[in-house]
Amino acid sequence: MTNWIGEAFTSDAGWNHLETLVDVGDRMAGSEGEREAAAATRDALAEVGARDAHLESFDVQGWTRGTSELRAGDTSQECIALPRSPSGEATGELIDVGYGLPSDFEQDLEGAVVMAASNVPGWYDRFLHRREKYYHAVEAGAAAFVFRNHVEGCLAPTGSVGTEDDPIGDVPAIGVSKEVGDRLLRRWEGDSVTVDVEAEISDATSRNVHATLGPDTDEEVLLTSHVDAHDIAEGAGDNGAGTAVVVEAAKALAAREDELDTKVHLLVYGAEEVGLCGSAYDSDQRDHDDIKAIVNSDGVVRGRTLRCYTHDFDELEAAAETVADRFDHPIETTPKLNPHSDHWPYVQWGVPGFHLMSETDYEGRGWGHTRADTLDKLEQRTLREQSILIADLVDHLADSDTTIEHRTPESIAAQLEDDDLAEGMKVIGDWPY
Repeated sequence: MTNWIGEAFTSDAGWNHLETLVDVGDRMAGSEGEREAAAATRDALAEVGARDAHLESFDVQGWTRGTSELRAGDTSQECIALPRSPSGEATGELIDVGYGLPSDFEQDLEGAVVMAASNVPGWYDRFLHRREKYYHAVEAGAAAFVFRNHVEGCLAPTGSVGTEDDPIGDVPAIGVSKEVGDRLLRRWEGDSVTVDVEAEISDATSRNVHATLGPDTDEEVLLTSHVDAHDIAEGAGDNGAGTAVVVEAAKALAAREDELDTKVHLLVYGAEEVGLCGSAYDSDQRDHDDIKAIVNSDGVVRGRTLRCYTHDFDELEAAAETVADRFDHPIETTPKLNPHSDHWPYVQWGVPGFHLMSETDYEGRGWGHTRADTLDKLEQRTLREQSILIADLVDHLADSDTTIEHRTPESIAAQLEDDDLAEGMKVIGDWPY
C-alpha cells in the first residue's frame, strides 16, 4: 500500500510544527522557550497518533546571555558571546591562528586574544569543531578566544564552549562576523585588544520528549532530533526542521503502524547545543543492547538530498541504498564517524546509528548558528520528501528481517584514532574510552 506516501506529501503536520517552533523565539537550553517547544512537540506527536507522549526532565547548567564587547583601538567591534563563556574581561595581543589547525597553535600564545576561523581548508582531511579550536587556545595559554565566521553577510557565529566536567569555559569567548574578523586583521593584528563578556550562570532544567509507535517490544528503533536552538535566531534549520521531520515521519508511520515489527521510540532531546546533554542523559539510562538502531535527524531539509553518516555499519548503508532504490531518489551515504550530534552518545558504545543531514552547496554550517537561521531558508517540499524517505527507512530498520550487528566500543575507538578524530575529542574532554 502506498496511500501513506500521498498523505505524507500533502500533509502540513511537520511544517505547521516547524512554524510553531520558530515562533516560540528563544529555545536556548534550559530556557522557558525550550520548555514551551518541548511541550508543543509532545502534543504534536500525540496528535499524529503516537502513544504515551510525555516529557522527561533533567538538570543542566544554565547560561543566559548578557552584553559582550570587543574593544580595539578606540573602537568597539560588533560581537556576540559564545554560550557557556564565563563572564570576564581579558586584554592581550590579537593573534590570528588562521583556520585553527592543531599545528597553528604551536606558537607563543600566552596571554593573547586568539582568533580562529570557523572553517578548515579544502585540503584538510577532517572537520575541526569550534570547541577543539577553543581548547587548543586555552591549552596554549590564551586569555580570550575569538571565533571568526567564514560566511559573508555580517553574521557573527554562536556555538557553545565548555565540557561535560566543566560546563563553563575557561576564558571569555566571542564570535565575530567574517567582515569584523577581516577588519580586526587589517587594523589591529598584533595590537592589544580587549574581550569583555557578561553572562548569568545558574542551575536550569531541560527536557526530553518521548513517544512510541508499533508493538511493545523490548528492542526498539530510536527516531530522534533535538528541539533546542541558539538564542540569537529562529533555529529553523538547526534543528527545528529535524524535529518537524520527526513529527511528519511519525504521522506516516502511525498510518502503517500495524506493519511495524519493532517498537519505534520517538525521542526529541533538549540541550543538544550545549554538549549533547539530553541524549547523553538518555544514553546513560538505556540498555544499549535493546537499541536496534538510532536514526538522528540534525541538519535535514537544508538541501534536497539526504546525506547519511553510517558510522561504518554496513547494514545501515545497505538500508539507505534499499530506500533510495525503492523510491528512485538519491540518498548520499558516508561511512565516516561524526561525533557531533545526538546519535553519538549511543554510537560511541557501538550502537548502530545514522546521522541524517542534507547535501548543500555551501561550506560548513552555512546559515546555521547565526541570526540567519530562519524559516525562509527552507522549503516545505523538501521537508515532505525527506519525511517520506526517513519514515520508510525507519520502517525498514524495524522489519524483523533486517538485522544489524552492533560494533564493539574498541572498534569505534580504533576508527576514531585512524580517522584522526581522537586527538580533538581528547582536547575537548569528549574521549570516553
